[in-house]
Amino acid sequence: MSQPREQERDNAVQKADEVVAKNVKLDWRGVIWDTFNKSPEERKFLFKLDAALLTFASLGYFIKYLDQSNINSAFVSGMKEDLNLYGNELNIMQSCWTVGYVIGQLPSNIILTKFRPSRWIPLMETIWTIMTFCLSRCSTAKQIYVLRFFIGMDPFSWHILTVKRILTSLKGLAESTFYPGMQYIIGSWYRKDELAKRSCIFHTSSAIATMFSGYLMAAVYNLGGKGGLRGWQWLFIVDGIISLPIALAGFFVLPDVPEISKPFYLTKEEVAFANKRMQLEGRKPRAPYTKAKVKKIFKSWHVYVLTLLYVAFNNGNGGAQPVFAQWLKNSTNPKYSVGQINAYPTTTYALAVVSTLVYAWSSDTFLKGARWPPMIFAGIWNIIVYVSLAVWDIPVGWHWACYILAGLNSGLSGLCMSWAHEICAEDNEERAIVIGSMNEMAYVVQAWLPLIVWKQTEAPEYRKGFITAAVIGGPLLIGTAIGTFILDNRERAQKARKGEGSEMGSEAGEQGETPSPQLLTVDVKGAEESRA
Repeated sequence: MSQPREQERDNAVQKADEVVAKNVKLDWRGVIWDTFNKSPEERKFLFKLDAALLTFASLGYFIKYLDQSNINSAFVSGMKEDLNLYGNELNIMQSCWTVGYVIGQLPSNIILTKFRPSRWIPLMETIWTIMTFCLSRCSTAKQIYVLRFFIGMDPFSWHILTVKRILTSLKGLAESTFYPGMQYIIGSWYRKDELAKRSCIFHTSSAIATMFSGYLMAAVYNLGGKGGLRGWQWLFIVDGIISLPIALAGFFVLPDVPEISKPFYLTKEEVAFANKRMQLEGRKPRAPYTKAKVKKIFKSWHVYVLTLLYVAFNNGNGGAQPVFAQWLKNSTNPKYSVGQINAYPTTTYALAVVSTLVYAWSSDTFLKGARWPPMIFAGIWNIIVYVSLAVWDIPVGWHWACYILAGLNSGLSGLCMSWAHEICAEDNEERAIVIGSMNEMAYVVQAWLPLIVWKQTEAPEYRKGFITAAVIGGPLLIGTAIGTFILDNRERAQKARKGEGSEMGSEAGEQGETPSPQLLTVDVKGAEESRA
C-alpha cells in the first residue's frame, strides 16, 4: 500500500477513535431515536446508513413477502374456483415453497461470508421477480407446485424449457437468500442500542406487505377480464412490476459489510466509524472457515437453543395461516365480498406492525437491551388467543378479537435475530450459520406441520392448528426464551471470571519477571493481524 493511502487510513482510524464513543448515555431524545445521543459525525453516518441499508432491506423484504404471500390472496380471489382447487392444494403450494426456501438458506449465508452481498442478494431478488411473473400464466395446480418448488416442467412451450428449468431451479435459493442474509448484514453494522429497532423495522415490512397484498388484490381484482387475464393473474403481474426496480436498486445501494465496504455514499472515515463501532461491540469481522471453527460452532449451545427459539416463534404464529380470511369466506350471515375478505384480515398485520415497533423500542431503551420480556408477553397472549379459537364456540366479537390479537406474536422475529447477533458476536462465521440455521429450521418445520394441523379441508375450524399454535407459541416459546436468558447470562459470567483471571495473571507478570522477547513478538504480530 502506498504511503498516502496508509496515512489516509491511519487518519480515518484516528478520527473514528475520536468520534465513536464506547458508551452512550441515554436520555429522552435517545428513547425517541438512538442517533440523537450520538456525535454529529456519527449521526450523519447513521443517517446515510439507514437511508441506504435499512430502506433497501425493508423494501426488499416487502417485495419478498409480497411475492410469498400473494398465493393466499389469489386463492381466495378466484384462483380456487378457476383452477378447481377444492382439496389440500393450497397447503401443498405453501409447502412446496417452504421446501424450496429451506434448501438455500445455510449455503447462502455461508456464501455471504465469502462474497460481496451487494452482488449476490440483488441477483437473487431479480430471479425471484421473474418467477413471480411466471406464476401469472399457470393454469393448473401442478404448474404452481413446480414454480413454488422451484424445479420441474415447463407449463408453456417446449422451446423455452431449458431456460425455464434454470430459472425455476434458482428461485428457491433466491428467496431463501434474503431474510437471513439481510439480518446478517444488519447485525454487521448496528450496535446493541440500535439493533432491535433496525431488525424490527426491517421485519415489519413483512406485515406491511401482507396488508398491502390484501389491499392490492382488492384493487387488482377489478382488472379481471382485461388482456384475457383473471384478477388473481393480474396480482402476480403487478407484484412483479413493483419488485423489479427494487431488486435492481440493490446493486447500487447495498453496502456489503464494514470490512469490505466501499459504497459511493460513505466516506473512508465513515467506513472506519463502522469498523470501530463493531470493535466496541466485540463483533468480529469475516475470517476463514476451519475444521476447528466448524466443530466449535456445532458444539456450542448457541446454534441449537437459538434455533429452537426461532422455530417456536415462527411456527407458533398461526396468524401466518389464512385462517381469518377462510373464516370470512365461509361466513354466510353476513356474506362478505372478495374485497372485504382481502381487506379485513389486514387488521392482524396492522397490529403486528405496531407491536413489533413497541417491542423494539422498549427492548432497546427501557429494558436496556433485554430481548426476552416481549417474548413472554407475546407467548401469554398466544395461549389466550389460540385456546379460545380451539374452543371455537365463542361469541362472534371474540372471534374477531382473537384473529386480530394473533398479530401480537408476529413481532418477535427481529428480537430473536438481535439476540442471536449479540450472543454470537465473537465469531462472525458462527453468527452467519446460527442466523441461517434459525430461519432454515423454522421453515423445515413449516414445510410439513401445516399439512397435518392446518388442513384446508378442515377450514375454518382448524382445531388441531389452533391447539398446536397455543402450545408452540406459548409454553415452548416462553420456556426457550427463559432458557436462552439463563444460558447467556451463565456464559457471560464465565467469560467475565476468565477475564478477571487473565488480568490478575497480567498484573503478577508486571510485578515479577519481564515477558520473554519471543512472547512479545507474538503479541505484536497478533495485534497487527487484528488491526488488519
